[in-house]
Amino acid sequence: AAVTVLVVSDLLGPLPNLPRAWRQGRPRDVLRLGIGAALAMPIGVWLLSRIPSEVFSWMVSLGVFALLALLMSGWRYDGVLTRRLTVVTGALGGLLGGASGLAGPPVILLYMASPLPAAAIRATILMFLFVMDVMILGVLSLSGLIASGAVIAGLALAVPYTICNVIGARFFVPDREGLFRAVAYTIIAASALLGLPVWS
Repeated sequence: AAVTVLVVSDLLGPLPNLPRAWRQGRPRDVLRLGIGAALAMPIGVWLLSRIPSEVFSWMVSLGVFALLALLMSGWRYDGVLTRRLTVVTGALGGLLGGASGLAGPPVILLYMASPLPAAAIRATILMFLFVMDVMILGVLSLSGLIASGAVIAGLALAVPYTICNVIGARFFVPDREGLFRAVAYTIIAASALLGLPVWS
């Protein structure tokens, strides 16, 4: 149910920003990432149906903290984003997305560590996450794991989420990469903290 709420709200929120992301990002990379994710996502969904909720929460939060630690350590990938690398990274994202609804960490780690401009990084990640939401929703539906109440909750959350996506896009300044990374790291840290099961 938690994954369904997340995916439904996240599916609609970025729609106003997709045309700009298509122009600024790397659609071919998104295609390769999507191919890898499609191959691994069913395995992640299978795991989701068998993971206890508390283990699920710890897994997601600790995974996000690991991502944040790597990014803040200054690790950078100076190599070429080859076809094989993007497909494998997409597969890792698909596996994690199917199991937790959060397909982003492997892809975010690779692209934020790459030498690409901030605008291209942001746009590519946005497009990839949209594609993942469509795929996760499809796999969940085929697996019979969609709850109608969760869909309604996701649609309700999609309204403020879409509005804030539009507002947030206006604050994005491609030339201020330092600010871009600082805001991204803060949001990642807050998400990981709030997701810890200790709060419940």
